[in-house]
Amino acid sequence: MAETMLVYASSEHLNSMLPLAVSITKHHPSISVVVLSTAAAAAGMASSVTYRRLPTPALPPNSDPVEHFFEIPRLNNPKLRDAIEEISKESNIKAIIIDVFCYSAFEVSAAVGIPTYFCNTTGAFGLCLLLHWPFVHEIITSGADGNIEIPGCPLLHSLDLPKVLLFPQSNSYEHFVDASINMRKSAGIIVNTYHALEFRAMEALANGLCVPGAPTPPVYSLGPFINTEKDSSSGGGGGGAEAECFRWLDLQPIKSVVFLCFGRRGVLSAQQLKETAVGLENSGCRFLWAVRSPPGEADVEAILPEGFLERTKDRGLLLKGYASQIEVLSHESVGGFVTHCGQSSLLEAVWFGVPMIGWPLYAEQRVNRVFMVEEMKVALPLEEAEDGFVTAAELEKRVRDLMDSKTGKEVRRRVTEMKHSAAAAVAKGGSTVVAMEKFMEAVIGS
Repeated sequence: MAETMLVYASSEHLNSMLPLAVSITKHHPSISVVVLSTAAAAAGMASSVTYRRLPTPALPPNSDPVEHFFEIPRLNNPKLRDAIEEISKESNIKAIIIDVFCYSAFEVSAAVGIPTYFCNTTGAFGLCLLLHWPFVHEIITSGADGNIEIPGCPLLHSLDLPKVLLFPQSNSYEHFVDASINMRKSAGIIVNTYHALEFRAMEALANGLCVPGAPTPPVYSLGPFINTEKDSSSGGGGGGAEAECFRWLDLQPIKSVVFLCFGRRGVLSAQQLKETAVGLENSGCRFLWAVRSPPGEADVEAILPEGFLERTKDRGLLLKGYASQIEVLSHESVGGFVTHCGQSSLLEAVWFGVPMIGWPLYAEQRVNRVFMVEEMKVALPLEEAEDGFVTAAELEKRVRDLMDSKTGKEVRRRVTEMKHSAAAAVAKGGSTVVAMEKFMEAVIGS
């Protein structure tokens, strides 16, 4: 029987976990990898992995989106078990890697005796927070507000935490705590990072500081989970807005453009769009701005200040269509990145040596910004109002700082250093390659 590994991803994290699956087949082609998820198969999925789509179960009404991410896999446990039994008829399943949102699958894998590994797509700092959270639980439930100490992390403030962790009475909060507890019982944990980028967090995990009084499973830094091979359909090869974007970038001076992009879910309010436009215009810097219309608004151009596009046409481009973020970041004219602080965006920017400005919008992104600014030192922060609003003056200042100040140059130097360490991590004998070998030794020997 062929040896097989399963990778079980939520729809939210499928794009992050697919590069991990491909990396496993690249380093160990003798083992086949089957990816399971309820999401539709990604376009251009690598032929080296097999994709199996699970049905999406009916969901209870009125549950919040975060709860959905946990509930879909939980309700799908019977379908997962059926899939495992079917795959087992033709393959020897050596292990299953499960997304944190899919933690309830641990019940299924344990019942059928398959070694279970967790994948934490948010990196080592985020893993420190998640593993240690049950020990912080009492502080939060008592209503304490202020600084929180997490081993391996800079000092965090409760306001930087994901909102779900501030509501211990919610179902989503209980899911996070249960996920943390299940992770400790697993055969190991994979993180989307490389050792040099999150050295202090990796050391805290290795020394068991995040789970005092109990063993911590082995932690494998197998990142960055990004597709570093150029997509032949991008880079100016596509049509419409994408082609225009890369033609425009080709005409700009090297490292002169600030790229603004806020991920798949990042949408700014109409008021914030206007303020952002003013800040970009007043900065005097070249910019490429990937923008979506707010809900209920037909055209983003109608929201922007009158005459903005005309006044900035010689140094700015508004991108309303699609262009691959990784292709834009790899372009030599891009010299700065205003990002929502998602882990994938962080790693892509570091991989190509692009310094960042952190503008978090949701989920764990505020925590990520703390790590990026204070620990990794690869980004500058944006000061926000209590409701998250960023003024034009603040954006103008930070863009100028990043592109033309001593502070910005230091961030650029640091990102360049981390770029070289990322390349070293995935080279022969590098930390990621060594971690992959240790992980596969554990799997094959199980």
